[in-house]
Amino acid sequence: MNQLMLYRRRLIPDECILLKDDSIVRQTEDILVTSWKTLNPKTVFQYGASCYFLKEGIKVSKFYRADKTLFCWYCDIVEYAFNPADNSLTVTDLLADVILQPDGAVKVMDLDELAEALERKLISEDTLKAVLLRLNRLLTLIYEGNFNLLGQQLDMLGL
Repeated sequence: MNQLMLYRRRLIPDECILLKDDSIVRQTEDILVTSWKTLNPKTVFQYGASCYFLKEGIKVSKFYRADKTLFCWYCDIVEYAFNPADNSLTVTDLLADVILQPDGAVKVMDLDELAEALERKLISEDTLKAVLLRLNRLLTLIYEGNFNLLGQQLDMLGL
């Protein structure tokens, strides 16, 4: 079978990009782990690794600076669409994000874009509910000190 083709779809702005340079490090029924370099050059971070939790609708990424120090953990609320015909996985970013800084600070991002997506009918009310439930589960893990349950997938692989 051909290697899985991975796409990142965004709602705002509307785009779908083949992540042709991402390397698949591990793939199971429940998770997909990739390592990558930034698509567009950034000054604050250059590369990272992501763990796609295929049943939970969450993607957890570690962003690294050029000097190999951790910039932050970045968590996306997503949905997945697998196409067996071409062995592709499209990951749609559902806008709500959580950033965890190395010092422990937590920041929830882009809820305004989530509201805009609903208003513009880019997502349904059911999708909005699913996003909020996933976001709540993620924040509960973080606030209860259990984020390591998600981060350990990358840590165990040395990513």
